[in-house]
Amino acid sequence: MRLRPFTMAIPKPLLPIGEKSVLEIQIERLKKYGFNEIYLATNYKSQYIKNYLGDGSHYGVKLIISEEKEPLGTAGPLTLIKHRLDEPFIVMNGDILSLINFKRFYNFAVNRKTFLTVAITKYITPFAFGNIFFEGDYVTNIEEKPDLLTYILAGIYVMTPEIFQYIPENRYFGMDSLIKTLLEGKKDRVAKYELKEYWLDIGRIEDYEKAQEIYNTHFKGED
Repeated sequence: MRLRPFTMAIPKPLLPIGEKSVLEIQIERLKKYGFNEIYLATNYKSQYIKNYLGDGSHYGVKLIISEEKEPLGTAGPLTLIKHRLDEPFIVMNGDILSLINFKRFYNFAVNRKTFLTVAITKYITPFAFGNIFFEGDYVTNIEEKPDLLTYILAGIYVMTPEIFQYIPENRYFGMDSLIKTLLEGKKDRVAKYELKEYWLDIGRIEDYEKAQEIYNTHFKGED
């Protein structure tokens, strides 16, 4: 919705960034780090994605398209392919561009021996206002506030097959709900991996414009 009118014609993961679509950049980077079997969870304009990417042979990988009949959120679609996932696997949002080293992240997560490892990244929000001090009707001082530093989910995860006992089938279920489920009652620890490489979430028009600007610097020539 936030990327209309672009997404009225094609699904967000197929939006062109430079010479390639977002999904093509993701696929090529996964292949670079040795991941050659990729499942795509699709719903909106699923046929567009299937027709555009095919079986993945053009990219040197095996692509399997999983189609949702109804939206299942960010974690729910995994239940449709759980019979195929019998070892630790990476999950990634379809609108993320990153230079993350997938192999390093995967190995880190496997060594943590948790059901779920989340990639996190620093997010700096400029603080637009100054803090003002006063006594009665008169100002005594003004102080510029520093930028706000927070850590956010990067939309990239490593999971083990045991995770499926906590994801309900045929129901909309998000990653935030999954994380809370694991933490409630200490069902299992959730590990975190700080992503220090370049990262961009293409969620708004201004993010899409920024992706166009940084394509040549970070992603052109990736294969």
